[in-house]
Amino acid sequence: MDFEKLGIRQIRTALREDRYSCLELVNYYLQKIDEGENLNAFISIFREQVSEQARKIDTKMRSGVAGKLAGVIIALKDNIVLKGRRATCASHILDNFVSPYHSTVVQKLLAEDALIIGKTNMDEFAMGSSNENSYFGTVKNPHDRTRVPGGSSGGSCVAVAADLTTAALGSDTGGSIRQPASFCGVVGLKPTYGRVSRFGLVAFASSFDQIGPITRSVEDAALLLEVIAGDDKRDSTSADVTVPVYSDIVRKDIKGLKIGLPKEYFSTGLNDEVRHSVQRTVDLLKTAGAKIVDVSLPHTEYAIATYYVLTTAEASSNLSRYDGVKFGYRAEDVNNLEEMYVKTRSIGFGQEVKRRIMLGTYVLSSGYYDAYYRKAQKVRTLIRRDFTEAFQTCDCLLTPTAPTTAFKLGEKVDDPLTMYLSDIYTVSVNLAGLPALSVPCCFDAHKLPIGIQLIGKHFDEATILNIGNVIEKNSKLNHEI
Repeated sequence: MDFEKLGIRQIRTALREDRYSCLELVNYYLQKIDEGENLNAFISIFREQVSEQARKIDTKMRSGVAGKLAGVIIALKDNIVLKGRRATCASHILDNFVSPYHSTVVQKLLAEDALIIGKTNMDEFAMGSSNENSYFGTVKNPHDRTRVPGGSSGGSCVAVAADLTTAALGSDTGGSIRQPASFCGVVGLKPTYGRVSRFGLVAFASSFDQIGPITRSVEDAALLLEVIAGDDKRDSTSADVTVPVYSDIVRKDIKGLKIGLPKEYFSTGLNDEVRHSVQRTVDLLKTAGAKIVDVSLPHTEYAIATYYVLTTAEASSNLSRYDGVKFGYRAEDVNNLEEMYVKTRSIGFGQEVKRRIMLGTYVLSSGYYDAYYRKAQKVRTLIRRDFTEAFQTCDCLLTPTAPTTAFKLGEKVDDPLTMYLSDIYTVSVNLAGLPALSVPCCFDAHKLPIGIQLIGKHFDEATILNIGNVIEKNSKLNHEI
């Protein structure tokens, strides 16, 4: 049996037909992880546990009672907690923290007999766009190992792209699923804020964070979203909204759908090859029956500044709990409580995390709150309003996912502002709480993947998955690495 790059539906069919076992599939992926060790995609691998679980699911398969994700191998970004396993957030300060409970998404995956094979590398506390900010080392892009995979969900995207897992979960605060999905040539979905429970997701910026699937196909993203979405009483921001059967909707045609092109996303700074790939995709969608309309999102130019004021403020608050007292790393050889706080946080946090904590503390401080934080909240409202008005004339928006393809390792690490601009097309979605999907469409001249971003109305993941499926089925992208 050829296990290479199997999709969820293929796995389910093959298991039902008894062509192979879950244990055989697990052994295949464990071998692939060993072969791809130098990509540094994983922080933890659950060899014995996932093998034992596979044997149990094989028994359930023979009895005909296995769940809809039986045999599907899932990797988790290491800021999503799993009971009895480390949740490091790729930080020294949580290096040895073991979670006492499951996140809601993990409970839902296990209830459907998914096999969780390990925890993936990431930018520390999800703060980064290159996966160079991890305490456990840099993750490498499988298409070119001299280049970044994107971040912060770089490990999850690399694991899927390099066939180290069937699918993965990541988190998206300002593009952390979509941007690395674009760089690695995989599908990345950021659901509507509130669509998927955040219970058990270690917080970076609580009004922005959202868990989502990373897969090799749009259909697999739809199938995973069906499982992990839904209301959760343990998350007050989770929404009690019906979850559609996305895997059925995804196959519909798109005749008559109106797709908006925001003019602000096609100005200076956009790589020519990325621009041309977007135009080819637009032509493809026209041929499929979609109507293309021009729209404007006039406050786009303020999105990066607004995002970094608000998210650093929330990070400053959320990360204050890591002080060496309750859990996690604690500095030694200290003389008093204040020295322990200072040493613990100075040693425990990396450079980028400390930078954002300081920025957030500054914008929340007396005398600056109104000038920065309050003003940024007002601009956030204007950005949301831009999207609401644009959606009066179209069903979804189409944009580049990132202004360039994957850049070289070390190229932007000493220039934080340039690094932040890597997310220029993704942060507005999180400011507005909208769903968005990155779908690979082609390669550039260096054989690096290019992703297209589809942005939907609140709780309308169905439309962007539908259009994404059309792009995927009609693009000429070769997924081989």
